[in-house]
Order: sequence, then structure tokens, then C-alpha cells
Amino acid sequence: MTAPYVNIEVENAVGTIEFFHPAHNSLPGDILAKLAETITDAGNNDEIKVIVLKSGRDRTFCAGASFKELINITDADTGKVFFSGFANVINAMRKCPKFIIGRVQGKTVGGGVGVASATDYCMATKYAEIKLSELNVGIGPFVVGPAVERKIGLSAMSQIAIDANTFYSAEWARDKGLFTHVFEDIKTLDAEVQAFAEHLCTYNPEAMREMKKVFWQGTEDWDALLAERAVISGRLVLSEFTKETLKRFK
Repeated sequence: MTAPYVNIEVENAVGTIEFFHPAHNSLPGDILAKLAETITDAGNNDEIKVIVLKSGRDRTFCAGASFKELINITDADTGKVFFSGFANVINAMRKCPKFIIGRVQGKTVGGGVGVASATDYCMATKYAEIKLSELNVGIGPFVVGPAVERKIGLSAMSQIAIDANTFYSAEWARDKGLFTHVFEDIKTLDAEVQAFAEHLCTYNPEAMREMKKVFWQGTEDWDALLAERAVISGRLVLSEFTKETLKRFK
């Protein structure tokens, strides 16, 4: 099994950030911290004009929170710190002065939907079904909810948050605005993402920075908002309901 990692490669002014975890690209705290740091550094790297965010291997894009870490949370402070990891990644993406292009090759769950939603432009394959599963385990998509709602609207976000046991198709996600394009296979997806990212690199970087500010107007309070949401999730993960449910999942 390959060890978890977060890598970045720069080619033709495109910075490609790739994260990986052998448990279906789930996101434990150390990977979340490294991902937020890498996104911030890429935003400050003058060699990079556009960022591509992807995950490793060819199956699941992201399984969301690490169940192993969720099970081991024993106090509210630890819970807050863990869920703040997702908040930090979303806020790093929000504050990054460069466009972030998402490349979603397969299913994405929970926090992974939040990460995909925080990209500025997201392409996927037809296998990229999405699910907000948090209610299933007794919590809710509190931290990632603002990013998902911003992208697909309150009605659609409410639908998938309440219907927490259902995968919604890539086409549904495209129709709601999460994905811009849905392709037949990964090979086509990769070619289109790379071509699009390199084309964006021909644009005026200053214009793209200003456009990014416009796109994210109204989210200036998210540092505080997502921290508050992390507290809610950190408290709920300690509930008897959630503890028993996580044991069953384990």
C-alpha cells in the first residue's frame, strides 16, 4: 500500500496538487493540514498561474473524513481541531489568489464534496457520484455546507444533506452547477483539464486574481463561520448516537 501524500508538480505554469490516502483518499488531519499548506504555498508561487487539484489513483476522488480518526475523538477540543482541518482547506482555497481547477475522477463523499465545491471550476467523469453522508453517522455537513451551498444552492444542498444515504449522479451534480463538464473516462478528463488549465495560463494573471475576488465576495466571514461549524461537529461526534454508529461502520 502506498503511503499517504500531498504532492505538487509545476509544468507550463500549471501547479498540479495531488493528494492520496490508501483508504479511498480519505482525509485524516495530517493530510488536511498538508493540503491547506500546499494550496497556500501554490497561491504565493510566482511560477504558478493556475492550480489543478486532484487525488491519486483511478477510483474514489475523496471518501471524506477519516473514520479511524473520528472514532478516536474523545473530547470536544480534539473534535474541533479535526473538523477545523476541512475548514482550513476550504479557506485556503477561498483565499488562494489563483483559479483552482478540480479534477474529480470518481465518487466523492462528505468532506470530499466540500473540497470539490471549493474549487473555482470543476470537471469530472461520469463515475463521479456525490454523497453528503454525515447525517448517517449522527453529525451533519456543517463545515463543508457553506461551500456546497455556495456552489449548488440551498435547495440542492439540503436535498443531498437530508438524503444522506444516496449517491447522486455526476450528471445531477453538473446540472446543479458543481461540475462544469462530465466526461466518459479519466483519459479524456485529464486531457481536457490540462488543456483548459494551460489555456487559462494565457490570460492576464491580474485579471484572474480580481475575478477570483469577485467570485468569492460575501464569504469574508468564513474564517469565523467555519470555525463555529467545526465546534458543532466536534460536539456531535461525541454523542452516544454517533459513537455507536461509528462502531457499526468500523
